[in-house]
Amino acid sequence: MAIRNLRLEGDEILKKKSREVENIDEKLQILIDDMIETMHKYNGVGLAAVQVGVLKRVIVIDLYDDKGPIVFINPVIIKTKGEQEVEEGCLSFPNQFAKVIRPEEVIAEYTNREGKRMRVKAKELLAQAICHEVDHLNGEVFMDKIIPGTLEYVEPEKE
Repeated sequence: MAIRNLRLEGDEILKKKSREVENIDEKLQILIDDMIETMHKYNGVGLAAVQVGVLKRVIVIDLYDDKGPIVFINPVIIKTKGEQEVEEGCLSFPNQFAKVIRPEEVIAEYTNREGKRMRVKAKELLAQAICHEVDHLNGEVFMDKIIPGTLEYVEPEKE
C-alpha cells in the first residue's frame, strides 16, 4: 500500500467527470487500498479517486466507527430526503471549512470491492459524505456549493 499525492485546489482534474469502472481487477484493488491509506493519513472521512489523480468512479468513506471503511464503486444516489446545513471540509482544500446544504438522508446503490451490487440508506454524516464524494466524481467540489459568508480558513497546527 502507498500514500498517494492529493490533488489540491486549482488542479484541473478536480473539475473533470470520472469514468465508470468496468473491471474490478488487481490494479483497482491496489488503488482502493492506497485511497484508504491516504484518507487515513490525512484524517479524512471520505476520498474520491479523482482526488489522487485517477478519473474512476470510486470513493472510500470511513466514519471511524466499528464498521471500518466502505468502498463504493460506480455509486449512484437514487433518492434523497430532507436537508441539513452542515460544516464541510475537503482533503483537496486543506484547512478550509464552510457550511453547505446536503440531504439528511440518501439511498445510494454501488458495487462493493468484491463486485456485488449493494444499496445503502444513509443518514447524517454518511449521507453527507456520500453526497460530497459523488460530487467529486461529477467534477464538482464543495466550494461550488458553500453558503456565502461561511468559508473559514483554519491555521494548521505546527508539528
